[in-house]
Amino acid sequence: MRSSSSNKCVLFPCLFFACILFTISEKLVAGESDKVKLNLYYESLCPGCQVFIVNYLVKIFDSDLHTVTDLKLVPFGNAKVSDNLTVTCQHGEEECRLNAIEACAIRTWPDSKKHYSFIRCVENDTTKWESCLKNSRSEKAINDCYNSDLPKTLILGYANMTLNLKPQHKYVPWVTLNSKPLNAQSPDDFVAQICKAYKGKAALPKLCKSSAFSKSLESKVLKLQVSYADEARK
Repeated sequence: MRSSSSNKCVLFPCLFFACILFTISEKLVAGESDKVKLNLYYESLCPGCQVFIVNYLVKIFDSDLHTVTDLKLVPFGNAKVSDNLTVTCQHGEEECRLNAIEACAIRTWPDSKKHYSFIRCVENDTTKWESCLKNSRSEKAINDCYNSDLPKTLILGYANMTLNLKPQHKYVPWVTLNSKPLNAQSPDDFVAQICKAYKGKAALPKLCKSSAFSKSLESKVLKLQVSYADEARK
């Protein structure tokens, strides 16, 4: 395929510049199959989930780490599904509502950077989450999604993903890296784990080599407040 692309650049000079840009971008951004798959299983009103989303996941998009990371957010957490497919959330109806809103955002903006930005805004202050929606260009699309039957389908899909985890999740936030669980209670090293797990052909992200990153590894490890799956429900 590469030789074919080179021939096209020779045969069609007008495409030469575009070909160079494609080649450069190919080297800077990992292919989808090469990316490290980072999944976050969470629920919207879990304090530890909020901290992880707002203060830790942002490192992916505030740096070049996103070029090698395939982030998937799964808003279901420790909810339960009854025999008649009714979903009960650990922190009550408001959590179910916000989980559904965030599920609609993920559907509306398939690009992880876009839906993460919205979800981070929501989780930064869930009492004022509507301001995040008003600032969105896709307010109507998200509202239309939320007011339809689609959220139930989306949440049941996330329920299936969460309830079929192997090993089963014990608490949220629950983080997996290439399907293997990480210790989300000690979130500081998840960047290091992504750097270590990346085996693709693209250049290693600058963050993985930076002095700031090295210093962060030497800092005191913080502990997140987690919500256990067997805790009492509100």
